[in-house]
Amino acid sequence: MDIKLAGQAILITGAGHGIGRATARQLAADGAIVGINDLKQEFVDEAVAEVTAAGGRAIGIMQDISTQQGMQQGIDRFAQAAGRFDGLVNNAAWVRYQALPDIQPETVDRMLNTGFKAIIWGMAAAAAAMDAQRGGAIVNVASTAGFRSATNSVVYSGIKAGVMGMTRAAAAELGAKHIRVNAVAPSAVPTEGTAKHRSAERDAKRIERTPLGRLGTVEDIASVIVFLLGDGARFMTGEIVTVDGGITPANL
Repeated sequence: MDIKLAGQAILITGAGHGIGRATARQLAADGAIVGINDLKQEFVDEAVAEVTAAGGRAIGIMQDISTQQGMQQGIDRFAQAAGRFDGLVNNAAWVRYQALPDIQPETVDRMLNTGFKAIIWGMAAAAAAMDAQRGGAIVNVASTAGFRSATNSVVYSGIKAGVMGMTRAAAAELGAKHIRVNAVAPSAVPTEGTAKHRSAERDAKRIERTPLGRLGTVEDIASVIVFLLGDGARFMTGEIVTVDGGITPANL
């Protein structure tokens, strides 16, 4: 157990599945009180049950965090239930890949509300909820698409690049309050959400281009998020940590 995380209360948005759920499992194993947020009650219940069955402490927060009010309510509910607030993982996203001529206003609005605006509201509400002396940590989930991208991802790549910029700006602003703000930038990993965009052929090509010779997993990403929340990263802020098996730095 990492005693530096034991007893800390950390909320994860979009934690009903994928990277968020893996992060909840790892944080709970390190003794943190994890807040599991998702838009669907069944996802929340399943994730909470998994964490508690393994001996961890989890609080379910079924809440739409795509509005300022919704995010504020989610953080307030979790802080009240946990008795403190130490960390936030802005992981939730709603994603659609479309060619530029096919992009619809409602698609852009929903992606921005969940994947961009919610991070602004979350960082502001989290900073206000954290203890003035202890401070805390925030980790935003960006993507390697913010560095380099493919077709049909204008909105997604733009949002993730924006998440990186917001992370650096918030780190500069919140450092005086003892609040660290970092981001992870994973490449595509197999999750429920990415399944429809994957195929055996595409996976094989990605593996061939990856210096470490395999696809990443949700656990790979979660481990870096947990590190950034913990004391081992106590002098890190404003960093964008790429977790992609070497594709981006190797420029492959």
